[in-house]
Amino acid sequence: MITREQIPTVLDHPVHDARGDKIGDARHIFFDDVTGEPEWVSVRTGLFGTSESFVPIHDAALVEDHLEVPYAKDQVKDAPNVDIDAGGHLSEQEEERLYQYYGINWDAAWQGASAGTGQATGTTGTTGTTGTTDDAMTRSEEEMHVGVARREAGRARLRKYVVTEEEQHTVPVRHEEVRVEREPISDTNRDKAMAGPDISEAEHDVTLYEEEAVVETRAVPKERVRLTTEEVTEEETVSGEVRKERIETEGTDEQGDQRRRR
Repeated sequence: MITREQIPTVLDHPVHDARGDKIGDARHIFFDDVTGEPEWVSVRTGLFGTSESFVPIHDAALVEDHLEVPYAKDQVKDAPNVDIDAGGHLSEQEEERLYQYYGINWDAAWQGASAGTGQATGTTGTTGTTGTTDDAMTRSEEEMHVGVARREAGRARLRKYVVTEEEQHTVPVRHEEVRVEREPISDTNRDKAMAGPDISEAEHDVTLYEEEAVVETRAVPKERVRLTTEEVTEEETVSGEVRKERIETEGTDEQGDQRRRR
């Protein structure tokens, strides 16, 4: 059980479950109005500590720098949400609902708190700063803590496919043509001209050649393509609601005001 002297060590420190897993951070300690002993601890849970769950503190223990409660993490996070009145108290109905959720005998707890007092309130008071009772009132405010969560924003993919395009290239090609050359009989060619019969028939063939354009394709590597990522930092503004307590004074002539807020 946590003593009043240990409360400053508990507040704003981690709260672990029975297996040692962190549930969240202790936010407030609630006292029994009759016995004045710590009864409940509220724990900030959820993303960025935006939720607050109530846990019985009677069987909790202070272990090094954290509070350890005999309940599972999921059980605490799924605890019913309860309303706190303007005076920072749990109603009898809300407290009974929490007792039932955690499997605690409500009648036994209620009778134990009221024994020898002549009254049975079944309610608990709250404090967030100290374990002593004095004549001062504590004013608290919620503070906004903004963080970032990484999530998948999309996917990119490289896909290779084949397209057919028509290309035109101009290349020079050569071909042979027949040209008839005539030369008169002269002393230099007379012997060759007179080598055959005087009158006869004859044929002489010449083979002609030409070039033609020939197309072939070869696969040639051109470039390497890959996907990479880079981080870009942008400014994003978020907004949310925070609750703040205000303390109202009555019956005071401070600076001439009868009612004053701060």
